[in-house]
Amino acid sequence: MQRIRLRYTKRGRLRFTSHRDFQRAFERALRRAEVPMAYSAGFTPHPKVSYANAAPTGTGSEAEYLEIALTQVRDPETLRALLDESLPAGLDITDAVEARTSGLADRLTASVWELRLEGVSVEEAEKAVEAFLAAETVEVQRKTKNGVRTFDARSAVTQLTADRAQGDPRGDGPLDGACAILRLVVRHLTPAVRPDDVLSGLRAVADLAPPVPAAVTRLAQGLFDEESGTVTDPLAPDREAVTAASPTAAGTASATAPGAGTA
Repeated sequence: MQRIRLRYTKRGRLRFTSHRDFQRAFERALRRAEVPMAYSAGFTPHPKVSYANAAPTGTGSEAEYLEIALTQVRDPETLRALLDESLPAGLDITDAVEARTSGLADRLTASVWELRLEGVSVEEAEKAVEAFLAAETVEVQRKTKNGVRTFDARSAVTQLTADRAQGDPRGDGPLDGACAILRLVVRHLTPAVRPDDVLSGLRAVADLAPPVPAAVTRLAQGLFDEESGTVTDPLAPDREAVTAASPTAAGTASATAPGAGTA
């Protein structure tokens, strides 16, 4: 059985696609692309697809991940192109690698988010960010199926900055009004802190309330590097393992081994 890990996006209007909607679209794409999927056992077999930490409905993303199991070996890049052609524009398969390591979900420990705040000046955003980062704790509330839950939104945020938007993402023209961009790095803790929780925290500490809902996009997710404060590519270990196991690498290692080529 071969395992392939894929990175995909949710762009434009398809950011409103729910996780269940994406599952259905992806399974149809698997059938269209004639992917030799492995199936689960039992009375209702399902294709073996593992999804990892999907973004909330309504948020865009450049970094969603899943893993599929195949009954026949396929070239990852060829498979990526076939699946990408079989999905609607906006749900794009951008990367594929053969799984050579375990624990993909364990490597998704943090996310990088971008929040576009229409109607908010960068000066307002900077003051709110300063107040948020200065606070030891920022308690927010979220409505759950078990009732309203109160938790700290500050502890999960390792970076938060405000910047000025450079242009209108819907066209080439200049912005019509004030617009600030927030970029934040959030650890995946329990309970999970989402971008809207950070916005609630900014409202609590600095009364920052955008006049229209923020446009939220996940730019990256992966393992959080404590030293650099960055989020690393979760597919990099698999890519390195594939390179190390390639025939060229094996041949090079053999040629440089002590005693190679001697009788």
